[in-house]
Amino acid sequence: MSTLRNSVQLIGHVGNDPEIVNLESGKKLAKFSIATNEIYKNQKGEKITNTQWHNIVAWGKTAEIVENYVPKGKEVGIEGKLTTRSYEDKDGQKRYITEVVCNELLLLGK
Repeated sequence: MSTLRNSVQLIGHVGNDPEIVNLESGKKLAKFSIATNEIYKNQKGEKITNTQWHNIVAWGKTAEIVENYVPKGKEVGIEGKLTTRSYEDKDGQKRYITEVVCNELLLLGK
């Protein structure tokens, strides 16, 4: 059961071309978002699509794969863990962001 702790699996489409950052340490970072859709019918029988956006970060070799093979619109499978971090915006307000740190990436679709 310990493998289920803080484990996230998502399949979705990439919203924008990933942002690639080359750090001074030589490490590579990829940031992108994916959309997942839940489709259901409401009480009136109308088809409803609920879209959720997820922020994804990938490091090292995974970031290189993202850089070379993951454009906007690509369908991907992500396995990773949830992390939360905080920062101060330009107005001095503390903001929080939740991201999925990608451990495995599966390229899907065409």
